Amino acid sequence: MTIDQLFRFDNLSIFVSIFIVFFSVITIIYSLGFMRKEKRLISYYLYLILTLLVSMAAVFANNLILFVIFWGFLGLLLYLLIGFGDKKRTQATAKKAFIIIGGTDAFMLFGIALIWVMTGTFKMDGLNIALNSKAAILAYLCLAAGAFAKAGAMPFHTWVPDTAEDAPTPVTAFLPASLDKLLGIYFLARISLYIFKMNFAMNTFLMVIGSVSIVAAVMMALVQHDLKRLLGYHAVSQVGYMVLGIGTGNPIGIAGGLFHMLNNAIYKSGLFLSGGAVEKRTGTTNLDKLGGLAKMMPITFIAFLIASLAISGVPPFNGFASKWMIYQGIIETAKNGNHLWFIWLVAAMFGSALTLASFMKLIHAVFLGQPFDEVRSAQNPIREVGPTMWIPMVTLAGLCVLFGVLVYRVPLKMFILPAIGEPVSFIGSWWAAPATILLVAGIIIGIIIYLLGKAVKPRETEIFVGGERVSDVPEMRLSGTEFYNTIQEIGILKFIYELANKKFFDIYEVGSKLTFGFNGFLRYLHNGVLPTYLAWCLLGMMVLFFILLR
Repeated sequence: MTIDQLFRFDNLSIFVSIFIVFFSVITIIYSLGFMRKEKRLISYYLYLILTLLVSMAAVFANNLILFVIFWGFLGLLLYLLIGFGDKKRTQATAKKAFIIIGGTDAFMLFGIALIWVMTGTFKMDGLNIALNSKAAILAYLCLAAGAFAKAGAMPFHTWVPDTAEDAPTPVTAFLPASLDKLLGIYFLARISLYIFKMNFAMNTFLMVIGSVSIVAAVMMALVQHDLKRLLGYHAVSQVGYMVLGIGTGNPIGIAGGLFHMLNNAIYKSGLFLSGGAVEKRTGTTNLDKLGGLAKMMPITFIAFLIASLAISGVPPFNGFASKWMIYQGIIETAKNGNHLWFIWLVAAMFGSALTLASFMKLIHAVFLGQPFDEVRSAQNPIREVGPTMWIPMVTLAGLCVLFGVLVYRVPLKMFILPAIGEPVSFIGSWWAAPATILLVAGIIIGIIIYLLGKAVKPRETEIFVGGERVSDVPEMRLSGTEFYNTIQEIGILKFIYELANKKFFDIYEVGSKLTFGFNGFLRYLHNGVLPTYLAWCLLGMMVLFFILLR
């Protein structure tokens, strides 16, 4: 085989590979501070570098067999990297991630086999399969399952929040937050734009998956009490926007989906790295035990705040621009007779509103609420993290601003539009620079008003709630985690949350119960009693005679 049969270098793969390298470097720099006391550092950095190299190979692979080999190796590296956390918790989490991703790898192999039967080739750029047969549809769904599992889309998502909570923060920021999103959505875009000819039904399927992922995951994020687990559910929710954008099937929506893939990797990685800084200094990610860190960790707070506004779709940050493009792509589908476009648009906008609501809770609980005395006294004084940790956070926060303000000149012109290779027409117009100037002017005016108010010294007193001083009655302290607890008591939502707490929507837990249940049934039948075995032999012979003598 020649090199062009094995590897392909086009605008899409080059774009993704650039940011694979970027996030790898960011993670390595951050790890120098966060993982400093880890005993197996040589193995850790070796796994990071191997992940970088194998990811690059997978992105450039032009042969489906070669691609799935690299893809499977990435699943093994994910398992190994998760294992660097607390051994008591990460062993089960790593196994869960490996089984979910490995299980979908089996689907991918089956899909590749179907492609070989239909076309006689494994070369990606030689494929252009119409979804007009059951075999073609099944092949697409099998390959899409691998992309969904890697990116963390429903229903293969449950490994993401578990990994976010249990794995070391640099690993979480590197894999489920950034690299796996790039790889999963890259492969979904590759099969949807190049390998298969999409039709209305399959685009609708993608938009259903995207909408459900957006709303369901953000509803779970609202009620979480752990910082990293909450961010993990948001990582799932944001995948929904990418799938939704690609599912529109039009240039503006696809460009928005790919742009959101990049934006999410930037601000989600920044959120996890900022959360890791909080964990490093306080020793906890329990929101009930955090609060008041804005003054103690100002750099971390500002980086976290910018990333929070970006993920919530607040202008002029990058998350707004990509969501705005996805909204336009959804509206554009109405011209092609898609009567469900309003449902997809409501789901996307509702998800953004709930994302902002959950980050209001998160910022209050971690940075703006009352400090938790036990944490403050245990590591007093809490101070900002070192440069190796805050430089990556500030870099990512800066990109959130840069890619939002210079959206047309930098990310779209340099990366996104060349990747899709089609002209994109915008329904409306967004003038990022003037809007940014007005927003900055508003902030400056607010600061001036604040400083004028500080000119007159106010009367100071101890904080109290309902006449009781918080210092005397610690139970009166409001951490912010209770902001949205009441939604768990609302009608049908209460029932759904109860099912979620019982792992009813966890494909891994459901699959485990079915598997062990079937094994238990077989153990019951094979009880070691000779007459039972003779009876089963007789029954089997009768079935064979019935089949053969028909």
